[in-house]
Amino acid sequence: MDRIRKADTGVVLRAVMCAFSLAFLIGAILAPDLPEMIPGFIRICLKPAQLTKDYFKPELGSISGSLLNYFLLSAICCALMFLPGAKITGGTVLAYFLTIGFASYGMNPLNILPLMLGVVVYSLIKKQPFGKNLNFFMFSTAIAPLITHVLFYYPVVGEEPHLTLMGVVLALIVGVVFGCAMPALCAHSPGFHKGYDLYNAGPAAGFLCFFLFAVLHKVAGVDAPPIGADLGDGNALFVNAFCIITFGLCVVFGFMLGGMKDYGKLFLDSGYKSDFTAKYSTGANVMNLGIYGLFIVLYYNLIGAKFTGPTMGAIFCMVCCCCNGATPWNVFPIMIGYVIMGLLNKVGITAFAVNAQAIIVGLCFASGLAPISGEYGILAGIVGGMLHYCLVTSVPAIHGGFNLYNGGFTAGIVCFLYVPILEHYFKSKKQRRGEA
Repeated sequence: MDRIRKADTGVVLRAVMCAFSLAFLIGAILAPDLPEMIPGFIRICLKPAQLTKDYFKPELGSISGSLLNYFLLSAICCALMFLPGAKITGGTVLAYFLTIGFASYGMNPLNILPLMLGVVVYSLIKKQPFGKNLNFFMFSTAIAPLITHVLFYYPVVGEEPHLTLMGVVLALIVGVVFGCAMPALCAHSPGFHKGYDLYNAGPAAGFLCFFLFAVLHKVAGVDAPPIGADLGDGNALFVNAFCIITFGLCVVFGFMLGGMKDYGKLFLDSGYKSDFTAKYSTGANVMNLGIYGLFIVLYYNLIGAKFTGPTMGAIFCMVCCCCNGATPWNVFPIMIGYVIMGLLNKVGITAFAVNAQAIIVGLCFASGLAPISGEYGILAGIVGGMLHYCLVTSVPAIHGGFNLYNGGFTAGIVCFLYVPILEHYFKSKKQRRGEA
């Protein structure tokens, strides 16, 4: 254990991510519908992936097929982490969990391949090793549903997938354009949200997907498929068991690495422009991964959420920021904001209950506003959560539901509207203490 404690943080975090990949494989084997693993996985690869499709639903996939999809996507990401030039930071942890989170609603190994090609082309243009741009590849997978769409269902949307030469060419063009553009756009995103949206790739992916969707449908005069959720009943026992075991083991492992020594400081960190892997010990980072994950699972159980594919995916998409600025402390106010808006549904003021699938997934990305509550306090965080609730179900119309980072895009828009008001009228915690 002493040898592990002395190991580089990046090495340990990479091992943790590889362990999650193995856990997904074990989960696939132990899933209640094991005979449907391969047929379910094939359905996942061929069915439309536009938001929001529940891959746990038998018609769209299967639980075992989804877990196999988790394993394959995570294994690809982990394998690429061993390439020359790859550096494991808090951003890598974010990109990894954000990518695999969509394995149960929107992403598969087939629809990420053109996007990988795009980042390969970018790397060649910049004369850099692909490993150096690993994070950009994982972030580029945000429009994986659009790849499935142009590959199998464009320009005529049908009941069955139809592969054509035009579809292959379009998928490659979209993949190269997106893969080359994302690194540049991600570099400029902080200027849009001023560092208060932890899902930095959200605005970049959102605006670029908005452009591509407009070109493919509005400009070309091609009817777009309607946006709508296709959800099943889920499996609360399986998802709870899987998450509690994996995140619980993270807490134990982090404790064994001595994470308690500085976890208190990490827990109370504002999360603003923070890479926890550079500020705190490896053990504290692993502990936060586990504690934050269990915190999310507890919240979902308290509000009576259905544990469908999107719900399980949202847990991993939410926990992705555990090394990049999110803790239960600064995310809790965002949750309160969502709960308030959800409770207003009971008196007919709002349209969605707090445990509606769209709101559960929306909260996942609203957690990216954690630096607002960290810098400006609990009340500011609550208001930020309420604003995100108001926008998150309207934004898909902009990009046709083809941007998986819909909630991160929404968080960027909230920051664009909200942060200037906070900065103009209020003082941050540091300013109130005279430290800034």
